[in-house]
Amino acid sequence: MHPTLAGARTESFWLDDPARPERMPALAEDATCDLAVVGGGYTGLWTALLAADQGRSVVLLEGEGCGDGASGRNGGFASASLTHGFGNGLERWPDELDELDRLGAENLREIGETVERLGIDCDYHVAGELAVAETEADLAWLREEYDEMVARGRDVRWLDPTEIGARGARFLGALLEPGTALVEPARLAWGLRQACLDAGVRIFESTWVSDLRDAGDVVVLTTAGGSVMARRVALGTNAWKPLVRAPRSRVVPVYDYVLMSEPLSDEQWEKLGWHDGYGMADASSVFIYYRLTRDRRILWGGYDAVYYFGGRTTEELERVPGTHERLAAMFRARFPQVADLRWEYRWAGVIDTCSRFSAFFGLAHGGKVSYALGYTGLGVAATRFGARVMLDLLSGEETELTRLRMVREKPLPFPPEPVRWAGITLTRRAMEKQARVGKRGPWLRMLDRLGLGFDS
Repeated sequence: MHPTLAGARTESFWLDDPARPERMPALAEDATCDLAVVGGGYTGLWTALLAADQGRSVVLLEGEGCGDGASGRNGGFASASLTHGFGNGLERWPDELDELDRLGAENLREIGETVERLGIDCDYHVAGELAVAETEADLAWLREEYDEMVARGRDVRWLDPTEIGARGARFLGALLEPGTALVEPARLAWGLRQACLDAGVRIFESTWVSDLRDAGDVVVLTTAGGSVMARRVALGTNAWKPLVRAPRSRVVPVYDYVLMSEPLSDEQWEKLGWHDGYGMADASSVFIYYRLTRDRRILWGGYDAVYYFGGRTTEELERVPGTHERLAAMFRARFPQVADLRWEYRWAGVIDTCSRFSAFFGLAHGGKVSYALGYTGLGVAATRFGARVMLDLLSGEETELTRLRMVREKPLPFPPEPVRWAGITLTRRAMEKQARVGKRGPWLRMLDRLGLGFDS
């Protein structure tokens, strides 16, 4: 292992925080409620909080601790996009993209207002996100997207190499989207958890739901310590196996790997020259995302999005050294002026991805159970929108949200194993090749024709 990785802790930096709350007790008796929420990540917490604000009695069940999953392991980029980026939205829902972008901007603004109103200490701030191009092919693609965004009235800026040269000599151009916020993700989850408790939500942690059963007027959730009878149920289970059959073939778990550095010394800070605080990401078919923290650390993640055969998820897969070595080597090549920067943390998180690369929604058990899944790594903000959609669907009434094609349509399902593993692996390798050679190969062009093409 490279010396810069030696001794790195194999846990999420965000979760290794003295502000981490003690777990609530597990469910130890039967309970009843208007709404039961399964999952204590962003989706479940927003759903519980919004429902409690509407006057409903709410029980939230979380298998581990709230925020311990993807909500405490991501990069902390809170994007206004509900469609996993402008290009993906334009490809799939061109006629309603303006409306989706408006809703996304409103959603992000309301998140910021909620954080401020509740006094959540999570360093939430609108910093902007910079997509940077290192190759001529990436530059051409990024410039095309910029031109399209300008033509549709989006608030974006183009930066030439002289404006971004301090960040890396190889950058050829960049697209700045001012609307992206940065946040300390676990602290956001913990703040929402406390807000739920203050609103009267009963939260039970260390409580895995083993069964969901339709019992006529209610839905019964079974756990090791008791059952919950609820008039309605909302599922925010991320990449874990859904408790209802309908979405199971439409979502798969992939691992995203992350590094967090030691705090930069004054000398390293000056050598880096990256002082404006933007979140950054490569404009490549396989991308790295990176940002600074309030204590001057660098978070550096992405590139590999690994699917393991059969959808396997284990703690051991979060600590695969090869992927972290590769990430560290890419950082040294990108920023040789601080190549000696040590990494204090290395970890991974499981992303719930689907074939359209943005969240999908649905109902089960005669409209008594709703779900929101498939955020594909861009759920820090979009999960609040997903919570609103689930509650609207459970109401049984047509609303502004439930009328959207994006909400009504479902992604194509993934094929069964072993075709699933082979297809996902082949796609990932084809995207890596595209990043090297600058053009899409025959496999990716075929996916484009089927409506499954994607550039991260």
